[in-house]
Amino acid sequence: MALTRVSQLCHDITRLWLQLKMMTDGILQREDAPLCAAEIGSELQKQFAILPGGRSMNGNPVIVFPEFPDFSELEEDEIQNVLRYLSSIPSVAASAVGFILVIDRRLDRWAAVRATLLRIAGSFPGNLHLVLVLRPTTLLQRTLSDFLFKYNKDEFKMKVVMLSSVTELHAYIDPGQLTTELGGTQEYRHESWISHRTAIEAFALMVKTTAQTLQAFGTELAETELPNDAEATTNLLQAHTLKKDNMKEDLQVALSQGGRLLECINEPLQTDPEYGMTSDELENLATVQRLLGQLDETETAFDDFWERHRTKLEQCLQLRHFEQHFREVRGQLDVTSERLSGFSEVSVSPAHAEHVLRELSGLEDRACDALDRALSLAREGDRLIDNSHYAEDSIRPKCSELRGACEEISSTMRSKKDLLLRAMELHHALEKASRWCEEGIFLLASQPVDRCQSQDGAEAALQELERYLDTAPLHAIADCSAICCQYEAVLTTQLRDQVERVFQKQSSVQEMFEKRRVSLKKLAAKQTRPVQPVAPRPEVKSPLSSPNQERKERRYSADNSICKKVDSPTHNGGIGHASLSEEEENLAVLRRHVMNELLETERAYVEELLCVLEGYAAEMDNPAMAHLIPSTLLSKKVVLFGNMSEIYQFHKRTFLKELEAYTDCPELVGRCFLERMKDLQIYEAYCQNKPRSESLWRQCSDCAFFQECQKKLEHKLGLDSYLLKPVQRITKYQLLLKELLKYSKGCDGCDDLQEALSSILGILKAVNDSMHLIAITGYEGNLSDLGRLLMQGSFSVWTEHKKGHAKVKDLARFKPMQRHLFLHQKALLFCKRREENGEGYEKAPSYSFKHSLSMTAVGITESAKGDNKKFEVWCNSRDEVFIVQAPTAEIKTSWVNEIRKVLTQQLKAFRDASQQKTPDSVFPSPTSNSASISLSPFRSGGPKNPKKQEEKKAETSSASDSPSSPKHKGWNKASLSVDATEENDGYSSSEDPMNSDPEDEVGRKLAPGKYTVVADCEKAGPQELSVKSGDLVQLIREGEEGQWFVRNLRSSQEGWVAAANLLSLISESKSSQSLSSSDGSVSGNLSTSSSCSETYTSFSDIKP
Repeated sequence: MALTRVSQLCHDITRLWLQLKMMTDGILQREDAPLCAAEIGSELQKQFAILPGGRSMNGNPVIVFPEFPDFSELEEDEIQNVLRYLSSIPSVAASAVGFILVIDRRLDRWAAVRATLLRIAGSFPGNLHLVLVLRPTTLLQRTLSDFLFKYNKDEFKMKVVMLSSVTELHAYIDPGQLTTELGGTQEYRHESWISHRTAIEAFALMVKTTAQTLQAFGTELAETELPNDAEATTNLLQAHTLKKDNMKEDLQVALSQGGRLLECINEPLQTDPEYGMTSDELENLATVQRLLGQLDETETAFDDFWERHRTKLEQCLQLRHFEQHFREVRGQLDVTSERLSGFSEVSVSPAHAEHVLRELSGLEDRACDALDRALSLAREGDRLIDNSHYAEDSIRPKCSELRGACEEISSTMRSKKDLLLRAMELHHALEKASRWCEEGIFLLASQPVDRCQSQDGAEAALQELERYLDTAPLHAIADCSAICCQYEAVLTTQLRDQVERVFQKQSSVQEMFEKRRVSLKKLAAKQTRPVQPVAPRPEVKSPLSSPNQERKERRYSADNSICKKVDSPTHNGGIGHASLSEEEENLAVLRRHVMNELLETERAYVEELLCVLEGYAAEMDNPAMAHLIPSTLLSKKVVLFGNMSEIYQFHKRTFLKELEAYTDCPELVGRCFLERMKDLQIYEAYCQNKPRSESLWRQCSDCAFFQECQKKLEHKLGLDSYLLKPVQRITKYQLLLKELLKYSKGCDGCDDLQEALSSILGILKAVNDSMHLIAITGYEGNLSDLGRLLMQGSFSVWTEHKKGHAKVKDLARFKPMQRHLFLHQKALLFCKRREENGEGYEKAPSYSFKHSLSMTAVGITESAKGDNKKFEVWCNSRDEVFIVQAPTAEIKTSWVNEIRKVLTQQLKAFRDASQQKTPDSVFPSPTSNSASISLSPFRSGGPKNPKKQEEKKAETSSASDSPSSPKHKGWNKASLSVDATEENDGYSSSEDPMNSDPEDEVGRKLAPGKYTVVADCEKAGPQELSVKSGDLVQLIREGEEGQWFVRNLRSSQEGWVAAANLLSLISESKSSQSLSSSDGSVSGNLSTSSSCSETYTSFSDIKP
């Protein structure tokens, strides 16, 4: 039905488009005039030939050549253009009859008449019926014309009639069809005629242009493909609507102009109803009316076509919004379903059941919004279907899927709540029965022995027992098998054992009551001798013991006697367990529950892997099954199963056994994960192979081999569900560790659990990163040579090149490139993300390699252009700068930190190598002539950080040889300097990479003397001094609070400058004192911007 609607919609649009095109084609074909009045206006103004609109008696159009003495001086092109234009004005039918030319030469000479006839004969383009010539009236010229015409008439090649007067002319043409100059009654104004023709032709041109525009716009609409997202559809609808409005405005302008022109043509009739229009005027009127009619029809056709097109776009927009909302709601439902699946119906205690039930109720409250939104979206889909939406086949399944998912979630939630409520009911029943047993034991133990020696005492004790036994139906378990049958849905092995223990305890208590009652009955009935009843607990009750303490002691005693336990609960671990608070006990129970789930799912996982390997993988090598294997599957076992066998062996032989060792101490299981973290990295290879495996599975999923294997294994699900198990398992670990960590706060293994969780998340990130990494195309080298992949993500990137053309640089700033960056230990790759194709795992992006930067040649500037989401990556002394904009400030910070870490590790590795190779030359004397350098020239802006101070000291503790040393001459190259003065003025980082206090600068001491400024610095206060790069300054004296009084020798100004700024702003001049270092410093040039933007550089030119 939906396909029929789509087909009908397309058919209607096509039909309307063809109708519109046919109308516009008619306009374009009809109005193709060779010339127009506006083009030959100057020739028409000369009035050497006119078309007054008269017709002969036979309907021949009349063209008049008035007296024009300069006719012989006219250019041939002028005559041809005017005659071609005048002959094109009458209708086709009138032109076919033939034109009559009236040539008025009464005041001319015969020679001019003859020349005129010859030029007209050679220039007239139409069908010429007759030429009427009013010959000269002077005696001589008339005589010559009569005589010479007889001899020359054959030259003219047209029918020429010489007339002596206008009276003879009236015999051929009615006077009503002639102008007053020719003795007629027709009023003719040449200027008005030109004005009308110009207006009519302008209107015809406007109609033609409008038709062309409508046809082009209709073609664009008809060929438009529907976008795949809501935003693009909205933009397309708005753009088309705007164009449609412009088209409508053009149509209205054309219609308005045509109406005014029609009024102008009919104006004589308005003033004189008896006015008779000439044939040309009638044709003009018909032409304008025809054009107006065509415009009306075209507008109607365009409106119909636009309405169908707009309906299609609006329905497309509705569909895209519906699909977008469906994806969002479906994601929320999947998250809710996943969280719901994490709730267990099994509870180990009433507290645990209540805890799970509370969390389940909270999830239900949060899920209500998602369910309401899903049902609302389903109703919206129904409304679209009811409104005859063309995509009914796409909308209806989604509505059904939403309703099904909502029903499944609601049903699962109700089922889990019912099971938890039944579990709580069972727990309460067991607690009530257990409490009844304990109170009964306490009753038996608390009955005084001496009071039972008398008959009255025995009767009172007996009545007390009878009353207590009467409460048994309200508290005790009547039938163990009935209870197990009633609560079978929630019974676990542990809970079943607890039911049996409580029932056994209850039976033992009832047996004790029966024995006591028999004894008391004997004492009450006949008391022949003193009877000493035996209390259940032989210990003597201390007079100082409280009733609660006595109850506990008797409960422990009774539990021992009933359960026949050898060890006393007050020995060893029993004391510690009894001392635990209720909350600690609950947490311990929850930990055991999570641990049990971890072990149970791990065992099931191992069994499932074994089942797949034996039931599918091994069968591929079975000769008996070879005939069922398709050719596309031959020799593809490794592709289909990946390293599943390796995963199985690891879990079966190692991981499962080690997990079982932590059954009684689940809070310590994090150690097991940490010890096996490297082994768990085998999942990375499996996940990388998963797209190939899934692609192969889709090609062969319907083959008889898989169906036969599934039938043998009696599996309800296909192989693809089991191939997904390893991916699901590695993801499940982090969920279980999170649960354990939540219930293990303050325990011994809490830190291990946290570290294990972080490591598992790191593995998941590495797996995710590797899935992106294998999608890189176009990189000629080996990606494994670049080291471990640290980070990857999408950014907007601008590039700047100092050596490039200025316009290219400016253009690059405003047009960012979308690039996907891969940060390796040794290189930074720039790739372009391509469109996603395929389905499932194959629906993944691919990346085209564009550029790479070696990390040994990279520097970074943490803040760029005043944007907290931008940073700069540059190399070769900022000859090539990449301005990178992250989606968020947090992502930018994480990338900058990671790049900083890589550069710091490179520096440390270099220093270690340098110290090992040249231990004697690492620390030059403080009086070395080499200029000193600080590898962290940034203002300290925070408290001391021991870790960062160690990095700081590590940086400032290493040094190089003098500049003359050939081994270390690279220290003076430009790539070592942290040059942030260009493109960074006024921008500063919000977070110092290495915080340093004055105490950290022990290797840098300022001394009075002259120094050269290497960076600009603006003053921050009225008493401070501003300096610029290149200024020569003199340090005069040191003041308080780390300030130095400085004189600018270039500007002769004086003021205070912070010592921390001086350390990064000045270098020693040739004649000044050196900036000494007690530990030595690395030779090189270091400059920074006045705002102290955080900039890091690599050490590519440093060779150990």
